[in-house]
Amino acid sequence: MKSLRFISAEAFVSNAEFARKSLGAVAHDLFPLLFKASYLLEQGEVIHDLVENWPLFDFNMGKLLGATLDYQEDLSHRTCSVCLESCLTGLRDYVLNQSSPYMKKLKVVDLTGIKDVEVQFCKCKKTMGRWARTQLLSKLCSELLVYLQQAQCNPGTFEISINVLIDLFVTERNYELVVQALLKKCSCPLKICCVAFRSDNLTLQKFFYIIKLTDPSLLRKLEIVHNVHLEMEHLEILFNSIHFPLLMSLTLPARTFNVRRFTATDEQMLSNIGEKMGEMTQLTELSMSFSILTGRMQKLLSPLKTPLKMLDVSNCSLNHADMAYLANSFHANHLEALDLSGHDIPELYPSTFFKLLSHCSSVLRSLTLEDCNIQDTHVNMLILGLSPCQKLQEFKFIGNPLSSQALKHLFTFLCELPMLKNVEFPVPRDCYPIGITYPIDDASLCRFDHQKYERVAEELNLILLQANREDVKASTPLFGSYDAAVQETNNELGAYLIKSFKDTLEKFTTSFNKMS
Repeated sequence: MKSLRFISAEAFVSNAEFARKSLGAVAHDLFPLLFKASYLLEQGEVIHDLVENWPLFDFNMGKLLGATLDYQEDLSHRTCSVCLESCLTGLRDYVLNQSSPYMKKLKVVDLTGIKDVEVQFCKCKKTMGRWARTQLLSKLCSELLVYLQQAQCNPGTFEISINVLIDLFVTERNYELVVQALLKKCSCPLKICCVAFRSDNLTLQKFFYIIKLTDPSLLRKLEIVHNVHLEMEHLEILFNSIHFPLLMSLTLPARTFNVRRFTATDEQMLSNIGEKMGEMTQLTELSMSFSILTGRMQKLLSPLKTPLKMLDVSNCSLNHADMAYLANSFHANHLEALDLSGHDIPELYPSTFFKLLSHCSSVLRSLTLEDCNIQDTHVNMLILGLSPCQKLQEFKFIGNPLSSQALKHLFTFLCELPMLKNVEFPVPRDCYPIGITYPIDDASLCRFDHQKYERVAEELNLILLQANREDVKASTPLFGSYDAAVQETNNELGAYLIKSFKDTLEKFTTSFNKMS
């Protein structure tokens, strides 16, 4: 519902030429209203001029685009390229604008409230993801500094200092540009302040160099993923050389830990890492998927002084001792998001898992149990375990050998969870050829009866519809949930994988020729 004020703001900015000429006569407290109206209508030129002449002390994208009294819809998930580019170029021109520096009040720009989602509603259908925002802001900062050094600018321009809070996403392709912007931060009026940092497809040397430039003392989220070959000894060096006092969320790449080849030295190293994480008193989110951590959960997590709210230990080869530790630890009562995918829960530790589930049931919002060998005979027990989870918003259980009938039974129960919004369910076992084995390999994943699956999916959605649960989205993403960061850089990552395969093949051929 739009207020009369918002409708008036839309009418004002819809005529871009008139709006831009009239901004000088607009009351300062109306700028946020006009900004949201311009963003909704994708009036790039008006957005640019609003930012260039921003009269307030702060510019917070999350608050400006979020739900307001004048217009309740949250627009922060619209990563419209036209709008975001206009914002950032407007910010550059705010510095260059020749009006008196004493008129410039802006001190903080917060870009961290922008949310990258799969479906975009903007008319241009062209998004600017986290990587592209990192790229553009770094480019503008470097260009701004060059221009200020070459042009005859008002001396007061160099006294302008604006902290720009942003979630950086760095890969090999934009590494040099971001490094240059961070190195010149002190001289540039626009000062990049990294709140969250994601690195992918970087050598360890480059990762260690750039992470120090980001000012780790301010970092709240650190994601080291995929093609950054960080192993346990590198992680220990990182924690010994850099302090992360405000870090709230840590994601480590696959195989950071591998206890199968541990020595006594490695055991001590793991303990040291646990102690270092214990010094991060703000840490509440930890993702260690695809590390081999058999029997070591207590050693790694017991030093933590703050209970975890999010834990991803998918495909970590946990044993009964690990699950028993989690179920009895002080983390259990605080877990809002839990991923235990890739573990044979019904076979290995059914009672311990349900004990863990009962402890976190009052706060649990997201549960992921993909490829956990949950079969038809386990559904009633699963329903019993999920019943107290009244705050559950998301349940993902792709890759489990469940029949159509079992899924219908489970969906009938899921309708009773009042806050549930998203369900990711497997292709029914009876849609695959007889004799299919689980977990299903990639080659066989799509070899199922698609018509039968569509019929079952319709029946499952009908169950939701009849229970008045149209608010629940049910889907089967065969190759995993949408990841905005991966989607944005998949071409670069694909090229990297091909190059890695080519290099490996060349080394093998060289070795083979030497042997011959």
